[in-house]
Amino acid sequence: MGVSPTVTAGVPARPASERRDGAMQAGDIAVSLPTVTSADPVAKAVRMMAVGRLPGLIVVDADSRPTAVLPGSQVLRLAIPGSFQEDPMLARTVDEARADSFWRELGGLSVGDCLPRQPLRPATVSADATLLEIAAVMARLRSPLVAVVGPDGVLTGTITLERLLTSLAVTGPGEPPPG
Repeated sequence: MGVSPTVTAGVPARPASERRDGAMQAGDIAVSLPTVTSADPVAKAVRMMAVGRLPGLIVVDADSRPTAVLPGSQVLRLAIPGSFQEDPMLARTVDEARADSFWRELGGLSVGDCLPRQPLRPATVSADATLLEIAAVMARLRSPLVAVVGPDGVLTGTITLERLLTSLAVTGPGEPPPG
């Protein structure tokens, strides 16, 4: 399922058949995934990640513009006390019944509570971004997800690290895309 190409200065992005060497772009590999807002309960976000087997979620505002990427690891950092994160031997001393209390404590938190105090620029690309551009954004921001946005900044799709790596592996270096 592709995403509508980005329109830049009134000119739509070229279709795959007309792009440089038929290279795949963000719009070709983006998919529609669930999103959350900063006001949503973190428990909802955890369920969405677990059920969808997602590495994280895109956080959007009321206008569907990405405001952040919430990696699953950030939720874990919030749920697990710092002393347990720093000392694995200490974590080993806690039995499963007591460990469950850490997860229950997430119940009253919002997605916004999991986000950094100083908002970072969300990982975004336009629909005509190349696979290399997408990979560079993911690497620079250490993000398992990239939001694909239209010219108005509204979310049009999402690219997961797994989807990007699969696309890179399928095309291979110097090989045209399949199809």
